[in-house]
Amino acid sequence: MGKTRTIEVRESILADNAASAAGLRAVLEKAGCVAVNVMGSPGSGKTTLILATIARLGGGHRAAVIEADLDSSVDADLIRSAGYDAVQLHTGGFCHLDASMTAEGFAALGFRGLGAAEPADGSPHAPLPAAPDSAAPYDLVFVENVGNLICTAEVDIGSRLNLALLSLPEGDDKPLKYPVMFRAADVVLVTKRDFSSVQEFDLEEFERRVKFLNPGASIFALSARTGEGMEAWLGFLREVLERRAGRPS
Repeated sequence: MGKTRTIEVRESILADNAASAAGLRAVLEKAGCVAVNVMGSPGSGKTTLILATIARLGGGHRAAVIEADLDSSVDADLIRSAGYDAVQLHTGGFCHLDASMTAEGFAALGFRGLGAAEPADGSPHAPLPAAPDSAAPYDLVFVENVGNLICTAEVDIGSRLNLALLSLPEGDDKPLKYPVMFRAADVVLVTKRDFSSVQEFDLEEFERRVKFLNPGASIFALSARTGEGMEAWLGFLREVLERRAGRPS
């Protein structure tokens, strides 16, 4: 009688990804770059939040963006039109980034030690000019993950900070429905706070639900459009940047 063999494919894939993520994180930590994994549903305001954060951050930081989509370069084009550097990653149908995809984006941004980026032929992955004599052309990179509240939280991309966005119109019950996302997040931003006059959202109950899942999570409610609540989030991010690799900001 033939023998059967069980192969735990998913566990193997996740283990391989974890090793890749650890390697990427080590490269970025050594370079003094803070990578922020921006996760949230389509329409939660990820791109708007990134643009508002870079514009208001101050401190002379060099920031860039890695955009991930199944197809198209709409968000990357928007970032570039605002005057910021961006690399577009197409996930080829995958609903999330993994560490190897993210490393491609950082290589295209000019980070060393991550393998060669694709030729600068005008393609979405074409490398951008690096700062002279610098292993870290940027000290802050936002990685806008594919829009969903499920699998993006399950896969380590090598980031320093995991940021979960939930727009106020999505409702305060989402931690109950998508607990993996809120357990994985270092920071939770309730976006589109300016919708509070037309949308019921119990912020205290939402915070209670998040803290039950993840007591260490920092939570901020804000509107990137009006600026309401942005300073608290920016203050948090500035502290993270000040602590990066022990370097002053």
